[in-house]
Amino acid sequence: MFSGGISSWAAAWRVRERYPDCGIIALFADTNMEDEDLYRFLDEAADSVGACLIKISDGRTPWEVFRDVRFLGNSRVDPCSKILKRDLLDKWRNDNLERDATILYVGIDWTEQHRYQNVKGRMYPWRVDAPLCEPPYFSKNRARDLLLEIGIQPPRLYSLGFSHNNCGGFCIKAGHAHFANLLRTMPDRYAYHEGKEEEIRQQLGKDVSILVDRAGGTKKPMTLKDFRERITCGEDYDRYDIGGCGCFSGPVDAIPSESLPLT
Repeated sequence: MFSGGISSWAAAWRVRERYPDCGIIALFADTNMEDEDLYRFLDEAADSVGACLIKISDGRTPWEVFRDVRFLGNSRVDPCSKILKRDLLDKWRNDNLERDATILYVGIDWTEQHRYQNVKGRMYPWRVDAPLCEPPYFSKNRARDLLLEIGIQPPRLYSLGFSHNNCGGFCIKAGHAHFANLLRTMPDRYAYHEGKEEEIRQQLGKDVSILVDRAGGTKKPMTLKDFRERITCGEDYDRYDIGGCGCFSGPVDAIPSESLPLT
């Protein structure tokens, strides 16, 4: 499951070390809203581990999904990830792979064990492994260093201060600090998403937003336009509210607890 991030590459690197003669498929689901440099990295990263790179796509962007399902995704509900990532990847896997002959690998590392358990529950009874959850433990900094050692430049979004390399620096699960960084480093891209959010608000006729204003101990919608204006006026924001994508893990889909693997 090749997301285009450093961790998914590092997981593939470990798989290749473990099985030097085995066939590896690097499966990437394109949201059609990725950073341009992601595609360069995908090709180089897959080639470095001798993987067959397969790119699949629903054909829509996250904003087109929100329009079609008439719902603006947020940190709790992510129709974009479900439709453009999880459902699409699941279908390709079920149509093209034999369960008994396949191990599914994900780039979740040892700092995200909760996500790993979620993925295993959602994918059961397929076998799922997360090599970066096993010792010797791998940090993202170590993964960057290893990439540079073999002559591959890490994706540019990391150098711009983003924590992931998905959706061109956008994510409906991201927090205040993430969007402040998007505004600072790529204001044109921020303006695009600001406009798309307003389009959805007009379509739905509801006061909905990606971000939440928690000032004063209450929660209320805060649009990307509101957030931009606050920052422009010099107002402070939660500089620790990064949020995260976690597209592939998603919710565990009503699987009886007795059916889940214990480890």
